[in-house]
Formats: sequence, C-alpha cells, structure tokens
Amino acid sequence: MGSVSGDWDVTIETPMGTQRLRLTVQAEGSSFTGTMSGGLGSLDIPDGTVSGDTLSCRIGITSPMPMQVDVTATVAGDAMNGSVDAGMFGSMPLSGVRVG
Repeated sequence: MGSVSGDWDVTIETPMGTQRLRLTVQAEGSSFTGTMSGGLGSLDIPDGTVSGDTLSCRIGITSPMPMQVDVTATVAGDAMNGSVDAGMFGSMPLSGVRVG
C-alpha cells in the first residue's frame, strides 16, 4: 500500500465536457481531508475516508448546480482512477496523476 496523500491533477469526463481539477489529499489513518479546485471554483473535502489505496468522499458542489456527488478513486503509485457518482446524472470516469 502506497501513500494516497499529495497533489493530483485530476480529469473527470462529465456531460458538460472534460473537467480538469487539482485535488489535494492529506491522509491520516483511515481518513483524509483536502481540497478540490478547478475552473468551477474550490471546495473543501472535510471528511473523506481511506481504505487501503482507495479514497472515498461525498462533496457538495454548487456549480453548475447544487448537488451531492460521491467520489471513489483507487491510487496505484502515481496514478489514480475511479468515478464520480452524480445521482440522476450518472457515473463519470475520473483519472489523475500525482504532481506533488
């Protein structure tokens, strides 16, 4: 098991097109905090969970519309792959690379 902490350049394939974000993760034990920022603004991640190499969190976004999304991603070395579940809008693929 490697560290999930660090800065990640993340891409999410959404119905509105490709969204590029910077994800910052500070893991401690089975939890993590962090931030996600990009063209639509910045959000805090106050209470994520870590299970092995897998991150999970629920994020309340405000743009383009208010909603809760569930993010799950598995880290393998300096790569991250997973999905963002946006409820009635479906599941969107997420991928990322460690940058710090």
